[in-house]
Amino acid sequence: MLKELKPALLMLALLTLFTGGVYPLLVTGIAQGLFPHQANGSLIEQDGKVVGSEHIGQPFSDPKYFWGRPSATGPLPYNAGASSGSNLGPLNPMLEKAVKARIDALKAADQAQTAPIPVDLVTASASGLDPHISPAAARWQSPRIARLRGLSEAEVMQLIDAHTEGRQLGLLGEPRVNVVALNMALDDLGRP
Repeated sequence: MLKELKPALLMLALLTLFTGGVYPLLVTGIAQGLFPHQANGSLIEQDGKVVGSEHIGQPFSDPKYFWGRPSATGPLPYNAGASSGSNLGPLNPMLEKAVKARIDALKAADQAQTAPIPVDLVTASASGLDPHISPAAARWQSPRIARLRGLSEAEVMQLIDAHTEGRQLGLLGEPRVNVVALNMALDDLGRP
């Protein structure tokens, strides 16, 4: 019996060493060497301080900032440790109530805006962490941002256009705007 057990234990030890040690170290070394920014979380720094990640949204509720997609994570919004959707179906009354509350908040923040609200401003993404909104959602908010920051709508639109990312490889996904980066650019303009 020991004769049959010895090769099995030896293979277990070798595979554990390789798959649990050598391979992860090799992949981590390659990632750190070739893609250090991405391998370290695609962190966004401002004045030497980490203020977020390019891949995780942040809650913005001040009307002078662009608002992102709602987060479905709990107990706090944009909690990377609790990434998930809400699992509320389209006929669920709780989803209807949440969407209505989001619509009311958007309308209260800009009562002059009468255009239809883009759906990504009132529904959470599948992960609950999405840092992006559609260019249409950013443009919808531009009159409020311009008015509260003392900017022209043209200046705000230029900022949106400058921060609009195209399709990946020219054909995958949809154009999108990173809300954290856009709000940082707004702050860099130096107006209220």
